[in-house]
Amino acid sequence: MDARSTDRDEQREVYRTLDLALRVGEVLLSSGAGTADATATILGVTAAGGLRGCEVDITFTSMAISYQASPDAAPETHIRLVRYRSQDFSRLTEVDRLVRRLARGELTREEASRELARLTSAGPPYPRWSAVLAWGVMAGGATLLLGGGWLITLVAVVTAIVIDLNNRWFSRQRLPAFYQQVAGAFVATAVALVLYAVDAPVKPSLVVAAGIILLLAGIALTGAVQDAITGYYVTAAARSLEAMLLTGGIIAGVSLGLTLGIKLGLNVGIEAQTIQLANLPIMVGSGALMALAFAYASYAPLRALLPIAVIGAAGSLVFTLMTRASFGPAWSTAAAAFAVGLGGYSLGRRTGVPPLVVVVSGTIPLLPGLTIYKGLYELMGLGNLVGIVSLATAVAIGVALASGVILGEYVAQPIRREARRLEDRLAGPRLVGPRRPVRRRTGSRRSRRRTALP
Repeated sequence: MDARSTDRDEQREVYRTLDLALRVGEVLLSSGAGTADATATILGVTAAGGLRGCEVDITFTSMAISYQASPDAAPETHIRLVRYRSQDFSRLTEVDRLVRRLARGELTREEASRELARLTSAGPPYPRWSAVLAWGVMAGGATLLLGGGWLITLVAVVTAIVIDLNNRWFSRQRLPAFYQQVAGAFVATAVALVLYAVDAPVKPSLVVAAGIILLLAGIALTGAVQDAITGYYVTAAARSLEAMLLTGGIIAGVSLGLTLGIKLGLNVGIEAQTIQLANLPIMVGSGALMALAFAYASYAPLRALLPIAVIGAAGSLVFTLMTRASFGPAWSTAAAAFAVGLGGYSLGRRTGVPPLVVVVSGTIPLLPGLTIYKGLYELMGLGNLVGIVSLATAVAIGVALASGVILGEYVAQPIRREARRLEDRLAGPRLVGPRRPVRRRTGSRRSRRRTALP
């Protein structure tokens, strides 16, 4: 009887550890983390709970963990579905910190489970109205980045707020994201048609471009490219299909607005954009403002906002200089994204937030909103097949954006290790005390493994 009770207790501990790992993985996947990152984090949680040799299988909408205690025992497989997608960087940051504390032995599994339940059930750290306003500020920064004046910037801010409020209402009504994209893109195009109809002294196309950037910001293209590069082709295909579907919703909404405008005799054209070095401070500042506003709207920790603004400014600076040097939009975007990935990895770690928070926010100024609108206008308004080239350019920019960020993170990892070693060498010899702080160890490895499960 005692042996059976002991077996049941051990099995119960295994269940609790696997459940904690799956709940952590759910938060990561729903926040746009790559499959490789989610897999490594899940295995880190199971290892901290004393379970070695676990196998993890992740698709876009589900996760499975298999654990076999011994070769002659039947394996246990636990499955959890990912039922929601959220852009909550504060929750992602806190869960990442929770896993690191658990791995260092600062928390027991029971404490970690309670803390995770509190984090996932807590509301946003900032008022919702401030997040809505931040989306408007981001759209206003996009119009400034594209050369708009104060009036069109104000219109873009109001339009973005309306789009975000509409999408929030649609979400509460359980309307699929595709139709939300269609509605948001149509609202932006309709505002541009009204501005054109009243002959406002602005560039109406910038409102559409800002609206497209606002809607593109929620598409996790970086995760799709990361999964493809790291060999998780199933999730890469699923993420790519989702990105294509949501982008198709934007195209459908803008096309509907353009078609309606043509029927009414309102042909909202697109003005040629020229990059002048005299406008470089405005463009760099606008990039920083867009990155900061997106991060705030996604509930990033306050301590990360300044580094994110710096990364957004750096990406805009590189993009502007590369474009001015006639490298083309795709290569200019790739170079800027590489700089964002390179700097975002180090700044993210130094500020105590996942690098994903920094790099995703830093790439917002590089989204091809105006290029997408240009292609649609050439196709719908002018009937010119050159629009296909513009849309293909937008696709190339998206791929360059995601792949450049991933390459920057790959390069940043060994650079950061070497920089840490160089810092240790330059610190000089220690005359008293250890060279590095010694982590306190409690007992032998075997006893620590036993005490990892409360």
